[in-house]
Amino acid sequence: MTTKPLHNFHIPVMGLAYTIDSPIRVAQYGISSVISIIDDEILEKMKNFYNQKFNLNYLGISTKTEDYRAKRITAYLDMVDDIVNEKFESFKQEISKNKEALKDFMAMLPNTSDLKNNLQHLISQKESWGESIKNFIETNLAPGNIDVNIMTKVDKDNYKKNEQLPVMYNDAHASLRGFANSKLSSSMVLSAGMNPRLYSYMEEFEDFFPDENGILKKKIILKVSDFRSAMIQGNFLAKKGLWVSEYRIESGLNCGGHAFATEGMLLGPIMDEFRQKKDDLIQSAHSLMVNALEQKGKFSVSQPLEMKITVQGGVGTSEEHDFLLATYNVDSIGWGSPFLLVPEATSVDHETRKLLLQSKEQDFYLSKISPLGVPFNTIKGTSNELLKQQKAANGRYGSSCPKKLLALSKEYSPEGTCTASKKYQDIKLNELNSQKETISVEEFEKRQSEITDKACLCVGLVNSAYMEQGIEIKGEKQGVVICPGPNIAFFDKEVSLSEMVKHIYGNTNILSDNERPNMFINELKMYVDYLKKEIKDPSIQVTTSQTKKWNTFKKNILEGIEYYHQLFNTSTFFRQGLQTINLQLQEYKLMLNTLEIPYAKQ
Repeated sequence: MTTKPLHNFHIPVMGLAYTIDSPIRVAQYGISSVISIIDDEILEKMKNFYNQKFNLNYLGISTKTEDYRAKRITAYLDMVDDIVNEKFESFKQEISKNKEALKDFMAMLPNTSDLKNNLQHLISQKESWGESIKNFIETNLAPGNIDVNIMTKVDKDNYKKNEQLPVMYNDAHASLRGFANSKLSSSMVLSAGMNPRLYSYMEEFEDFFPDENGILKKKIILKVSDFRSAMIQGNFLAKKGLWVSEYRIESGLNCGGHAFATEGMLLGPIMDEFRQKKDDLIQSAHSLMVNALEQKGKFSVSQPLEMKITVQGGVGTSEEHDFLLATYNVDSIGWGSPFLLVPEATSVDHETRKLLLQSKEQDFYLSKISPLGVPFNTIKGTSNELLKQQKAANGRYGSSCPKKLLALSKEYSPEGTCTASKKYQDIKLNELNSQKETISVEEFEKRQSEITDKACLCVGLVNSAYMEQGIEIKGEKQGVVICPGPNIAFFDKEVSLSEMVKHIYGNTNILSDNERPNMFINELKMYVDYLKKEIKDPSIQVTTSQTKKWNTFKKNILEGIEYYHQLFNTSTFFRQGLQTINLQLQEYKLMLNTLEIPYAKQ
């Protein structure tokens, strides 16, 4: 069977649970998607849900079981694999026999697809209908990947009876082991930066190394924001005999969830560097990998393994999609947040989806609610926000913290405390109240807000999936947290999976707002706003190093603007909106040139 993907887009991970069962929903159509596997509790509950729905025989795994976190993850992934394979077989049978169903499927394929052209040819040959169609489908179709995501920083130490467990029982380590022990042949996406200890743990599992035929059963995908980071992390893994099969470049600010801003480097120039230096990545990693495999006595590879470059963050039109494919030679493009409006693809409760549909551009913002201390994209008016406001009105702050996945602060306990927890916020607020007489009212309110802004993401990001499937939610009422990218502001209709895919490939248009800015202009605006906000932030001390950082940030944005001026005026894409794009680039250039960077006082 061919391993060539049917589609040139994928659905990235969204939150802890918005794509928790996306492979079950879309993989039979050849669409790849990513499951977050850091929260074993929701995986266990979703396993039980589908166990009952499809009358399967997967047993429950209690928290009293040895290594329960990893075992729950393995069991859920194995079950998803079983369901996807069964649905895929049924789907192949259906389109082999039903011409209309086959045509509907073909309408979802890329217009440039050889598979689509070959199927059209076979359908036009009346004598081909039947066995030849069936054989062609059997030979050329494959389900989408069931990929997984681990945030490398969510790797809390765990304890049993007040004794710290070995590192292998840390959260991210257990998640990695759960995936490694599953029967999946797919990829693990590592996001949120480098974790050397976790990366080294991959050496324990044979599936990450090539077999005698140079095949990797388990592949590694690194989510990165710049070339330098990719080279450092790729070489680190290659020295252990591990190959990075894909670098998934994500816009620093024009994305959903946590927003890891670059030093002012824009997506276009970043992608151009990957395009120019991809061979450097490959050759550097290959030589290091071969040496490591020989030293370990493992199967080696004479030629470099496949390495893909993909991109995601803010894509909203077929023209932007085609531009990225053609200009930067990428293998796939991530379409995330727009799929939150596709009930067939993602797990979102009715009220939250309604909020997404009704919200405008100004309702989506970069918040400080994440306990990780990283800016977090969210939306005004979520049920979690409303519940927090109600509690605050009664003088109550913080969450009960039932899952402790983000209990990473060691400030008050060696076991870790989450900054969104009631325990942590009570201590901080008491400390602040003791200083009340010595600081201004403005300073007091500012510090209080910094403490109480934090939200319980562990619960808030999974509740929507529970609500959609009618699964009981126990414990303190937390409501829903959702983390769409700002690009979703321009999508205001609930659509079918077929409609969304046709929109991606330019066969229909689901956008009703013609004023949507180009994705690169939208990201540029976010970076300029980010810099202006930082400069005005009174909590940031103006030092010589900080001034240097801001100047570098500004310089990188200006260089990005010059890059776009040249690129857009020589490209065959975006001709219709070129005048507007050029004017916007000029406006931001002028804005930056008149923006004064503060200097440290001598």
